[in-house]
Amino acid sequence: MDYLHDAPDVIRDYLVYMETIMGRSPKTVNEYYLDLRTFFRFILQKRKLVPADSPFDEISLDKVDIELARSVTRAEILDFLIYASRERPKYHKSLETSYGNSTKTRARKISALRGFYKYYCDKVSLIDNNPTNNLDIPKAQKALPKFLTLQESLNLLSSIDGHYKERDYCMITLFLNCGMRVSELAGINLSDISEDRIRIIGKGNKERIVYLNDACRAALEAYYPKRIPPKSGHTSALFISQQGKRIDVQTVKWIVKKNLEKCGLSQKKLSAHKLRHTAATLMYQNGVDVRTLKEVLGHENLDTTMIYTHIVDENLKDAASQNPLSAVKPPKKTSTDKDEESKV
Repeated sequence: MDYLHDAPDVIRDYLVYMETIMGRSPKTVNEYYLDLRTFFRFILQKRKLVPADSPFDEISLDKVDIELARSVTRAEILDFLIYASRERPKYHKSLETSYGNSTKTRARKISALRGFYKYYCDKVSLIDNNPTNNLDIPKAQKALPKFLTLQESLNLLSSIDGHYKERDYCMITLFLNCGMRVSELAGINLSDISEDRIRIIGKGNKERIVYLNDACRAALEAYYPKRIPPKSGHTSALFISQQGKRIDVQTVKWIVKKNLEKCGLSQKKLSAHKLRHTAATLMYQNGVDVRTLKEVLGHENLDTTMIYTHIVDENLKDAASQNPLSAVKPPKKTSTDKDEESKV
């Protein structure tokens, strides 16, 4: 889906601004487009500007222009959020899904709308009244991230085999040691790696440098001779798929899931992203301070990194409760004890 060709001008102009001026990644901008497309389809349907029997996901945006955007009310935005929370499918591409967007998904939709109206009200002054003013973003309850223990991480690494074991081992080693995101790993180029460091392109095209330890360097050295010959246009990619192309995010996720199942960890409902949590947790548990960890993970705010301190707190709490003496209570006082105390 390319918003440059599919989006009406009023949406396209805003998205071009976000990508070229604000530096948002094409993936992020595409997510903005999908959210805005859903919103304006809702408006068109609610105002009966399309045939009543039009399938929602096939509603054309041809009638969406600056006049329509200008006429949107706060009440319509709230109606849209009710629709999103009750009627939108949770998993758009799945035939079997429950309904009602999660708090996180609805928060993203509000962010897209707020950015859209801020642009047209404050930047280009084509809309006078901003219907998203003072519109709060719902806060999702933050659960502690799931992660592998040190022993489970070792078991995972030792279970990797198959025709592409050097590649898969190298990918999982980088996950567990560098704490990178799935998209960051898939996007690594050969030129991003030097002797002891790797350049990672994170969210918003922000660059950071992560140093490679002995395990990472050894895994890379073992992988290079086994790297699949890439096809034209993919020669710069570090990790290559069976088809000779840059490995994509979904393939990386599948490889991690396959290996988690192989070593008996599938019941923990782990994923490739949980390997990032594992790296962060193991680093923090072994003395890496939270500010350094923030830079390694590429977090914009320290508050995001602080979740790993809570994981350690929970581990300490669990350790206390699992002590075999944790259930031992002092003996009840007998009548003899009470008589002795009265004499003192």
